[in-house]
Amino acid sequence: MSVRRVMGIETEYGISVPGHPTANAMAASSQIVNAYVPGALARERRARWDFEEENPLRDARGFDMTREVADPSQLTDEDLGLANVILTNGARLYVDHAHPEYSTPEVTNPLDGVRWDKAGEQVMAEAARRAATVPGSWPIQLYKNNTDNKGASYGCHENYLTARATPFSEIVRHLTPFFVTRQVFCGAGRVGIGADGRGDGFQISQRADFFEVEVGLETTLKRPIINTRDEPHADPEKYRRLHVIIGDANMSEVATYLKLGVTAIVLAMIEDGFLSVDLSIDGPVGALRAVSHDATLQHKVTLRDGRRLTALQVQLEYLDQARKYVEDKFGTDVDEMTADVLDRWESVLARLSDEPRQLANELDWVAKLTLLEGYRERETLGWNAHKLQLVDLQYHDVRPDRGLYNRLVARGSMQTLLTSQAISAATDDPPEDTRAYFRGRCLAKFGSDIAAASWDSVIFDLPGRESLQRVPTLEPLRGTKAHVGELFDRCETASELVAAITGAR
Repeated sequence: MSVRRVMGIETEYGISVPGHPTANAMAASSQIVNAYVPGALARERRARWDFEEENPLRDARGFDMTREVADPSQLTDEDLGLANVILTNGARLYVDHAHPEYSTPEVTNPLDGVRWDKAGEQVMAEAARRAATVPGSWPIQLYKNNTDNKGASYGCHENYLTARATPFSEIVRHLTPFFVTRQVFCGAGRVGIGADGRGDGFQISQRADFFEVEVGLETTLKRPIINTRDEPHADPEKYRRLHVIIGDANMSEVATYLKLGVTAIVLAMIEDGFLSVDLSIDGPVGALRAVSHDATLQHKVTLRDGRRLTALQVQLEYLDQARKYVEDKFGTDVDEMTADVLDRWESVLARLSDEPRQLANELDWVAKLTLLEGYRERETLGWNAHKLQLVDLQYHDVRPDRGLYNRLVARGSMQTLLTSQAISAATDDPPEDTRAYFRGRCLAKFGSDIAAASWDSVIFDLPGRESLQRVPTLEPLRGTKAHVGELFDRCETASELVAAITGAR
């Protein structure tokens, strides 16, 4: 294995209606989603999301939580009639927990993960622009961040397809210390300490203060470092979908690329039983917060074997193992992207150890801290100054001309990995090497014949057929352009496509 595996990101966006603090967030979020209807979807009927195969209460530890004891926020398999759009790029845009959420299509590598995640920012910015043109509506602002600094947090969840055969206990054992410490390169940075942000100071991660337990099924309360939701959206005999809720929403392309790529390498080592060093941390929840609260990167966590290491030193242990793993498995024949992720990971950790400010053009938390320190020095501000929280928020504004991150990019002060043209194309086009290609092309070419769709199926409503026709897509690496591209070119109607796939006449 390498950095290549099926993966994706779901991001709930912060939402604000300036001048109207009591505006209904769910209604505003619905307005955003409904405003974004690309040309291919502007048909007589919009395909609904298919909830039939979803099961958010199945736990990877071997049991199902009952609906009676589950918090309502966990029942994501219920159709509440909220705005829900399936996009031609294979993504899902919908209202979740009173936030507009963009879920990328499935991709096979971290660079594509960055591409379709950044495409989501453009989708959201365009949706907000269109929503503002509706007569009688109020302008709505969207932020790709994780907290309102009033005690509420909303998520940015990564998803990785893993082998069902891998013992979940091994995932917990090796990923927990990795997640506690990886924030040093993928934290988004935050003004304020504590869930409500009332403590003075700056911290590395936006999400760290909101985690309460080590392992659990919940995502909006009692948040766990390792989430146990066992909802693969694929063949359950072969796959598990690792649902990662602990990451920050990154603006930086480099941070997202490393977050996805490095996690993919660590997962590969776990699946292959390669990790020989146990880096388990005593009190990982407390350690997670302590690491986040120390932007000097000097805090030491206590390992269960008695060692005391900084977060950087823990990450260096994982890097050392990863170097040995890749050399052992590939020798000199390592693929270019895996080599690049390893080199960037090593370079970032080295520069963080030397002087974090060297990363001000690559990592979100360092870029943000540099901006904030500039304001503090020029205007003699303490960390409790309201202006600093406004600067913090403005960093995540998705508007190209207003967001501070976007302005840093525009003036060449932030390193990017992709061209703006490649990202813009991804707002319409699906990845070509996963089942998202099939889903996206179906919506683009036969949208009026699609009754519903989900990650693992597309449901057709065909003329002359009494029943709906479900085409399952349980294998994420089928339905690619290589598999079905010629079919889409050849078939003029949805009926022809379904007949060609099923052999029916």
